[in-house]
Amino acid sequence: MNPDASLITALVERWRPETSTFHLPCGEITITLEDVVTLSGLAIDGDAVVVYIPDVEWSAICLRLLGRVPVDLVGGVVVVRIVWLRVEFSHLPEDASQEVIEQFARAYALSLIGGVLFPDRSGSTVHLQYLLLIEDWQRAGRFAWGAAVLSYLYREMGRSTLHITHTGTSLSGDLGGWVTLLQFWAWERFPHLAPRDSETRAQATEDASPRGLRWLSANSRQYGDQLFQYKLWFDAMDTVVVSI
Repeated sequence: MNPDASLITALVERWRPETSTFHLPCGEITITLEDVVTLSGLAIDGDAVVVYIPDVEWSAICLRLLGRVPVDLVGGVVVVRIVWLRVEFSHLPEDASQEVIEQFARAYALSLIGGVLFPDRSGSTVHLQYLLLIEDWQRAGRFAWGAAVLSYLYREMGRSTLHITHTGTSLSGDLGGWVTLLQFWAWERFPHLAPRDSETRAQATEDASPRGLRWLSANSRQYGDQLFQYKLWFDAMDTVVVSI
């Protein structure tokens, strides 16, 4: 789903990297590890997501783990385009071997990592360092992916506060990290900001797990000047939902 840039901007304007919290008239609040696991289902316990980058040719790693190499992976380039992953690995052959199946699975996981969990500002490429994390599936399952996602989002929001301060404009796609997760969190914590269409209400069941599934069919509200409206709401905020 497309994130609500105005809502995200209004939130990031109130983010303080020194405390990793949003500053509101009613106090400070932040997205926590518990929020991440509740909304996404990602693990917050386990091995730290740390990558050791070997001194080898990335084309050799791509060939070994994906079975093919993008033509633009030359020189010092260490990223692949997500669209290349989606095109090259769009159809699994019916007679695929176990090795090919695992290569396709890695391509899907790499696309998910670069396009959803840890996207950069462009959202169009993914660093090949992540490929090393999914080389061994059992090892990949032991990582605390949720904790890493939250840490990455914290860092991106801290960096983006500088962008807003220096330019005085909205983010307009300048925020990396899993922005949709932040939007789901805002809808849960500030229910009056959440969509109210009938299709969303039909999916907003209390027993949805992970809880982010409640919002898959939601469409963001539309206002004439959305950012200004969100600023007014946050300036007048006096209560939040403390538990989701």
